[in-house]
Amino acid sequence: MTGPHGPLPRDEYEAVYARVPRLTVEVVLVSEDGVLLSLRQEGPCHGLWHLPGGTVRFGERLVDAVRRVASDEVGVEVEVGDLLGVIEYPGHPERAGDWPVGLAHRAGLATGVTRDVRRPGTVDWWRSLPPAMHEEQRSFLRAHGLAT
Repeated sequence: MTGPHGPLPRDEYEAVYARVPRLTVEVVLVSEDGVLLSLRQEGPCHGLWHLPGGTVRFGERLVDAVRRVASDEVGVEVEVGDLLGVIEYPGHPERAGDWPVGLAHRAGLATGVTRDVRRPGTVDWWRSLPPAMHEEQRSFLRAHGLAT
């Protein structure tokens, strides 16, 4: 909720995102352990497993947004890879009152970062995707052969 001049008040944030699509980045970290997901701890999608993701800030380069989100959401430094595709969230207006459009980027753990980033119950690697997950992300990962 940060604008070019600092944080947006909650009512302004909600007013803006209720009327326009919100650009986000999704961090797709894949290893032999599966795909890394985090559990939403708050907000309208509370309790759903999801790709680490977040809003692109005004003036922020996409690769910088991917790095920031990986650091903020799962506490790791990443090397940003290719853009895998776009994830639209048509089911989101009912849950959150907004319509994010996510640019999904493949990422790898930065050199020297351990793969042991698990925090059971909040961040974990998944070979078979959990039932409580964004359906749009599940479909995307399966369509790209990144998870079952």
